[in-house]
Amino acid sequence: MSSLADIRLFLLDMDGTVYLGSRLLPGSLDFLRYLGETGRDHLFLTNNSSRNANYYAEKLTRFGWPAKPDEVLTSGEATALYLGGLKPSARVYLLGTPDLEQEFAVHGFILTDEKPDYVVLGFDMTLTYDKLVRACDLIRTGVPFIATHPDFNCPTETGYIPDCGAMIALITASTGVTPQVIGKPNRQIIDAMFRKKPVARSQVAMVGDRLYTDIVMGHNAGVTSILVLSGEAKRADIESAPIKPDFVMGGLTELHAALRQADGKE
Repeated sequence: MSSLADIRLFLLDMDGTVYLGSRLLPGSLDFLRYLGETGRDHLFLTNNSSRNANYYAEKLTRFGWPAKPDEVLTSGEATALYLGGLKPSARVYLLGTPDLEQEFAVHGFILTDEKPDYVVLGFDMTLTYDKLVRACDLIRTGVPFIATHPDFNCPTETGYIPDCGAMIALITASTGVTPQVIGKPNRQIIDAMFRKKPVARSQVAMVGDRLYTDIVMGHNAGVTSILVLSGEAKRADIESAPIKPDFVMGGLTELHAALRQADGKE
């Protein structure tokens, strides 16, 4: 664990940390501005691979932060970065939305169902039975199986819908093969992040509202973890959590104040 003053890059979960649904959380813009004023950097992280960075940059801009796509890292792009480090321009059979297909195309992958190097599963709201059959056939022949993230359900305004983890369970049940998963809480999303942001691991902090994804990932990746209580997790949840956060803050307003104090400005 590093001191707050030593952190140069803050990785920020979005929903529950920066905003909550369609509402910007108090202190978010002031915190982001302070990072810039003190020469620090930030990157918004999300496990949702059905949307690309442009979508989230536009959403953040509507909230008042003029975000650029390169400020956002989705589990989809993290998977593309991870595979790019293994085999650039690989042939990929991709189960994903048009946004995810665009993400992989931008990174130079060849999207095909003929002799692929990898089968990649994302949060695919365009999933068909034919896609599932083809993916299972390829995985059974030994093509490596990669998944963008492990979430079983995705929250929506009308309730939960099946997410990537549920699709993983289906394919694993059929093939007996468990995929390599990139997104939170696995460290691979952080390892992929370093291809975008080459900073020292000791200078990185993960900020999020979920103990079992954001905080566990910080632990797994060897970076400082900061739990904010502005979203899902409650203070009472910490005691029973197998992995504890390094810092606990009520939200970004409190983190902003703590960072100013660590910098000797309070």
